[in-house]
Amino acid sequence: MKAIPTVPLPSGRAMPTFGVGTWRMGESARVRADEVEAVRAAVDRGITLIDTAEMYGDGEAEAIVADAVGARRDGLFIVSKVLPSNASKRGTIAACERSLKRLKTDRLDLYLLHWRGGPALSETLAAFAELKAAGKILDWGVSNFDTDDMRELAALDGAGECATNQVLYNLTRRGIEFDLMPFCAKRGISIMAYSPLEQARMLGDPALKTVAQRHDASPAQVALAWLFRQKGIVTIPKATRLDHLDDNIAALDLILSLEDLRTLDARFPPPKRATPLDML
Repeated sequence: MKAIPTVPLPSGRAMPTFGVGTWRMGESARVRADEVEAVRAAVDRGITLIDTAEMYGDGEAEAIVADAVGARRDGLFIVSKVLPSNASKRGTIAACERSLKRLKTDRLDLYLLHWRGGPALSETLAAFAELKAAGKILDWGVSNFDTDDMRELAALDGAGECATNQVLYNLTRRGIEFDLMPFCAKRGISIMAYSPLEQARMLGDPALKTVAQRHDASPAQVALAWLFRQKGIVTIPKATRLDHLDDNIAALDLILSLEDLRTLDARFPPPKRATPLDML
């Protein structure tokens, strides 16, 4: 696997542009061992970014990450998220402490507000600032924030420290390209793309297959390579099977041509107007 590029964060730290997601992990004891092995295998292969959340499996996904990582915490970039129902100042700090305990670590590399909720954004940011000052989190960001949400955030004290906005983004969900991506790019806020393969629903598409055949690649590799080529985009596909993990990693070496991009644009056209943010 070639070296994974990074994106700069406002703090001066760097975040890998490729990692693994853990959404829907921790929901079944029957497959827990396989999920631990999948995350462990990703780390074995040189992947350092692991994305999780207190919501995933009611915290069990974080415990799976801890079991997979073991003593190899240093050198990894671990991301977790606070639920909006916990996003008051006191609630955010308490939620972070619980996540740290489940992850068996003393700090999070990146802590995100999972989506907008009832507590004021200023409370959540105050908690992030306190956690950062204490070394419990090294950077913070948001998730599922549309352009209006980002404008509201940008008006608050300390908003310049926002490192990323994790949103649903893939070939079939390109709405953010119209206004949200430019807004974030102007402020140095990276986009972290979750469900980059649309939970495999897009992989039978003829256009993807056509491009894949040109490169003797898989449709999944093409969909991921389409994201990898974009500056400031971080991609976190989930893989619980080792063959899927290796297929995703191989996409790092795939370079799409202008002809490929035209084929994909014709099938999955970019947006021509503002649209509400997609969420799963």
